[in-house]
Amino acid sequence: MDLSRAAALALDDADPLAGFRSRFTGTDDDGPDRLLYLDGNSLGRLPVATPAAVARVVEEEWGRGLVGSWGGWVEQSRRIGDVLADGVLGARPGEVLVGDTTSVDLYKLLVAGADARPGRDVLVCCADDFPTDRYIVAGVAQARGMTVREVEAHLDTGLDLAVLAAALDERVAVVVLSQVAYRSGALVDIAEVTALARESGALVLWDLSHGAGAVPARLTAAGADLAVGCTYKYLNGGPGAPAFLYVRRELQEQLRQPIWGWFGARDQFAMGAAYDPAEGVDRFAVGTPPVLAMAAVEVGARLSAEAGIERLAAKGQALTELVIALADRWLAGSGVTVASPRAAARRGSHVSLAHPQAWQLTQALIDRGVVPDFRTPDRLRLGPAPLYTRFVDVWDAMDRLRTVLTERSHEAYPTERTRVT
Repeated sequence: MDLSRAAALALDDADPLAGFRSRFTGTDDDGPDRLLYLDGNSLGRLPVATPAAVARVVEEEWGRGLVGSWGGWVEQSRRIGDVLADGVLGARPGEVLVGDTTSVDLYKLLVAGADARPGRDVLVCCADDFPTDRYIVAGVAQARGMTVREVEAHLDTGLDLAVLAAALDERVAVVVLSQVAYRSGALVDIAEVTALARESGALVLWDLSHGAGAVPARLTAAGADLAVGCTYKYLNGGPGAPAFLYVRRELQEQLRQPIWGWFGARDQFAMGAAYDPAEGVDRFAVGTPPVLAMAAVEVGARLSAEAGIERLAAKGQALTELVIALADRWLAGSGVTVASPRAAARRGSHVSLAHPQAWQLTQALIDRGVVPDFRTPDRLRLGPAPLYTRFVDVWDAMDRLRTVLTERSHEAYPTERTRVT
């Protein structure tokens, strides 16, 4: 494999997604000291079109249309949901809704799923999953008198399906898993896990937050039951952007979510005395959606759908393969090891590098114009978002990391995590 900078530039010249880079702010600097942003798996860049889209809602729809603009705003959740369903998630129209936070959506679907499996008293989750997912599972179990089975997973290689299978039986109501492990990027096959859980009669609730917009979910093809995910990472919806939820069409009328709000009612403006859930995915809405934030989400969702999830995934794999190849070539002698699965089919769109001083390396890189992030216990995480990251950006970022390690400049930074990244 040619690992020269010229080879990276050639890959950029041949990149079918290259035109999308100019549609994001902060990407027009080609200088040697430019900012190299490799944290798109935490917060995506700002699309150029987003400020105008939000301003239009503020100035025209709110400013001039006032309450009359609700005719369009009411449709936002479903409209954006359908964009994500078709262009990003591999789902059908009417199966995806945008509006609440990922945590609220996870709670809603977890409780609804548990209610749909009466007589079952166990929830299963992964012991190494993102903390909020585990906290919500524990909270729901405590409130309902259920038991949690936390399935162990390897920090780097992720979940072993044989271990998961051993935790499944007729007592399990819902399994909660992430498609992509937030630390290592280890990828779980949605179709395999869904089929496995179905044998025991359990539902699977997927958290797609760490891959949506860069990793195909193919929910319909996989027969997936339930899913949630954020929109501020690879989908570029902005900090704190509303999340999405997915409910398979065949399950929608069987489930009743626990937060009975007026936006989830069949005839919300009838202001009825009793709650009557709406048909379809609309029953999983709660209250008034965050209209301004949704405008930003729509821009990001449409960009990803236009690029196409399969093309995004192919480039994401190529970018992360370059990270791994350069780490092997340049950094192995400095105590850096690749802590993500090496097989592309087992890896999401970010790479985790292990080093005893990963925290200090993270700070040294930030001060040298490279933005990664740190994850406990000793992981440097690099997330080259395929919509706007170039191969030469990856090459230059790894070159700066090589320089830091060669000069041992990271050793001047404190060992305590005193700075938020």
